[in-house]
Amino acid sequence: MDIEVVICTHNRERLIKKVIASLNNCSLPEKTNISILVLANACSDNTHAFLNEYQTKQKANNLLPLQWNAVPKPGKSHALNYAIPKLQGDLIAMIDDDHRISENYFAVLADAFNKYKEVGIFFGKILPDWTGKEPKWAHLQGKYAIYPLPVPHFDKGDESFEYHDKVATPGGGNLALRREVFNKVGDFNTELGPEGHNLGGGEDSDFVKRAISIGIKLRYLPDMVQYHYVDPERFKFSYILTKSFQRSRSVALISKKEITRVPNFIWKKLFVYFFSTIFSFNIDKSRFYTVRLAAALGELSAYRKLSGK
Repeated sequence: MDIEVVICTHNRERLIKKVIASLNNCSLPEKTNISILVLANACSDNTHAFLNEYQTKQKANNLLPLQWNAVPKPGKSHALNYAIPKLQGDLIAMIDDDHRISENYFAVLADAFNKYKEVGIFFGKILPDWTGKEPKWAHLQGKYAIYPLPVPHFDKGDESFEYHDKVATPGGGNLALRREVFNKVGDFNTELGPEGHNLGGGEDSDFVKRAISIGIKLRYLPDMVQYHYVDPERFKFSYILTKSFQRSRSVALISKKEITRVPNFIWKKLFVYFFSTIFSFNIDKSRFYTVRLAAALGELSAYRKLSGK
């Protein structure tokens, strides 16, 4: 079988080097070919030069074969849609440019591909690659824990199971799809997803939801693990508020609800979170409600767009 790794990247030369190094450090299962396709989306740093250099060395140094394309139109969805007609692997592994993968990642995918022939999409864990330098509140549990976390964390336990509607829809950070799934589901929604590093999202969840709606089966693989780079910049409060706003906006836009006005519950959320922020005399509570207020503002922005106002 052939596993094709797809990576979209924008001006992250340092991180793309790390993720590709982790791919080359993986154990390679028998009778399985691994290849890499990188989509350099509107890059203006040294990403192109690094990818060219890698290609000149890959054969002599026995590195995984890599192809890459420059996609000048900004937007991850545009880059992914550009790649779909070019895909050649039996199984397409989606890996973010700020991840690294576990040493047995390819072996897990190869085994699942042959074992669960009825499954179209596999998803696994995304764990923060903690350094110990992150603030203490990043590990806060309970009522006032921040969500979404500045660093993605998706862990549904240590048992494999078929997806059901009581589980959060997996995003695209750690998906592996049979190639025919793309023919059935279609393109990624170009109104969703990040452009550059603007923290937009939702293009992957929207794709997965459309796959589920036409009966494509999903399975969780607990040993399919990717580790997300922990960027200190993500713990700045401005970043957290922006991410909360953008992600909530994306989730609301995915719903595609037909509405003529902003729902009353949005105004209620804004009222509750605003006054809870003002009258919180505890730093954890204040931080929590401020982030929730940003999320509610993101929903408001989405519903105003959906209602045409």
